Amino acid sequence: MDQTVTPSPDFDQSFRDQFENLLRWRRDIRHFETSPVPADLVQACLSMANLAPSVGLSQPWRFVELQDPTRRAQIIQSFEDCNAQALQAYEGEKRQLYTTLKLEGLRQAPVQFAVFCDDETDKGDGLGKQSMPEMLNYSVVTAIYSFWLAARTHGLGVGWVSILDPQTVKNACNVPDHWSLIAYLCVGWPAIDPTCTPELEQKGWENRQPHPDFYKKL
Repeated sequence: MDQTVTPSPDFDQSFRDQFENLLRWRRDIRHFETSPVPADLVQACLSMANLAPSVGLSQPWRFVELQDPTRRAQIIQSFEDCNAQALQAYEGEKRQLYTTLKLEGLRQAPVQFAVFCDDETDKGDGLGKQSMPEMLNYSVVTAIYSFWLAARTHGLGVGWVSILDPQTVKNACNVPDHWSLIAYLCVGWPAIDPTCTPELEQKGWENRQPHPDFYKKL
């Protein structure tokens, strides 16, 4: 049977410029409007996430949307506990600066996902992960980033909350033991217009390093 071959698209300079803008303007959003996000828009972004590459075409990502207030309350409590503990690692001016940072949007974001890796998925038959089983986790990260970029094209904000206890999140989501937490995402309309400069850089916490600082030839 003949198969129609779809030609590769021509990504011109205009597209490349827009793509660079998308990367530059993707921000980690912490300030959200509480207004709802259309369900079909969320599903469209999830469809884009499912286009991400994965080791052995395993597609090990599992997006669990938390809507139940009781479950969300468990996540908020976990953040507060972990955030208080994290604060103890800093001293002086850094400690004071830490207390001024808004590090989550858990109380405002209308859509929230816990994203897991199915460590025992049969899909892909283990191809490519025999020597590096962590490739499953990396595959999930590519799906998260694809979701993030897709959301940004629609004007949605996404915030990745990592100051959480993974087991608490797993318990709140009632997921299998062989699922590993990779991310907790807050999603919604930004309450503050995002800037091209990351908020942590604006606050003076850290600066982005230029390209030569992470590249070398051997």
